[in-house]
Amino acid sequence: MPLTVPPSSSPRVVAPPPARAGRAVRRPGAVATAVVVVTASLALTSPAAVAAPAAGGPADGARGGAPGDLVSVERSGFRTSPNAPSSTAAWKIRYRSTDARGRPNIVSGTVIVPSATPRDRPAGPRPLVSYAVGTVGMGDQCAPSRTFPRGKAVEAPLINGALARGWAVAVTDYEGLGTPGDHTYTVGSAEGHAVLDAARAAQRLPQAQQSGVSSTSPVGLMGYSQGGQASGWAAELHRAYAPELDVRGTASGGVPADLAQLVEDNDGGDDAGLVLMAALGHDAAFPSLKLHSYLNDEGRRLATYMRTHCVADSTEAGAGKRMADLTEGAPLDRPEWQRSLRADLLGTKGPDHPVYVYHGTGDELIPSELGERLRDSWCARGVAVRWQTYPKQKHFATAFMGSGPAMNWLAKRFAGLPADDNCR
Repeated sequence: MPLTVPPSSSPRVVAPPPARAGRAVRRPGAVATAVVVVTASLALTSPAAVAAPAAGGPADGARGGAPGDLVSVERSGFRTSPNAPSSTAAWKIRYRSTDARGRPNIVSGTVIVPSATPRDRPAGPRPLVSYAVGTVGMGDQCAPSRTFPRGKAVEAPLINGALARGWAVAVTDYEGLGTPGDHTYTVGSAEGHAVLDAARAAQRLPQAQQSGVSSTSPVGLMGYSQGGQASGWAAELHRAYAPELDVRGTASGGVPADLAQLVEDNDGGDDAGLVLMAALGHDAAFPSLKLHSYLNDEGRRLATYMRTHCVADSTEAGAGKRMADLTEGAPLDRPEWQRSLRADLLGTKGPDHPVYVYHGTGDELIPSELGERLRDSWCARGVAVRWQTYPKQKHFATAFMGSGPAMNWLAKRFAGLPADDNCR
């Protein structure tokens, strides 16, 4: 059971006895092999699980303290699969952040550090990656902090690639996923805040500090799909929101850089469930949109279902649905909804550090043209952008193919090497 910590206190951990040591975090090559084994059954989806009580939420003192301050800490675990314990230490945290309307909130997440340190880890403070996961669903049981200990998190093998390099990793659950309230799915500013504040929280976690994480740790931001949006937003917000973080680079893949276009393109398609999920996420962030007032009986039924299920079930339930089948009055065409969706556009400001953007040219969910436009926008603003394509590769395959090279790029940033770009 977590211990709630007042803003002025140092967090303590209520922890069970440490689990017996399992297999060591393996070298990156072994990680890549593990990824190949599981790729066929992974679609950046998380299997449904039994929900557990949330550890707390915005009602528990969200207005006290500063963004990144720890609210509670409890010992957790990290497995790449149910039968694959790792030689890591992990903690589930709740920490302070900021929602899309600039109000304080509380978000949950996980901090993971490797028990062993590779010989090639850079000297000095341990590098820290704030990793943003792709879509897992809207049910609290889908949150990474719930699935890591059971080895059910789809992106755990990719995250293990960072741990194998000796890096610490912070993984946000995002707002409303694992804490009270609805998940503000695909709301860029809320995601970006959560990613940056997860890094702050990791630096302030005493247990991570004992493993070399500090306020001077070089930070990398990384994510794919929804996580690409979140890490991209974190990169753009860094200068104004968390300038004290030493962010060396951001690696974002499969980025849904223009959400309004994606909503239009996917309405009624195989992945139409993601459109309703995005509408629910924006309604959670901005209640004045009043989505409930537009939903018909089928829309209410499906919305209730999606709020309590993970992405595989939700996309199956929503496949082929058009918003016109679920609503009255075409809410997404209304000016206030269009403004909300277009506010998520990435590329309107330039990050203050180098970025690595990768995309499969055969991406059937998020067209590579969106990645190209983001590349062009950031290049035009003087950002050092490294653009990497994976010819003919679809969305999910690129997540796994692109993770290693993206981390190789981050490793060079942590080593202090200059960043090259291929801006045209």
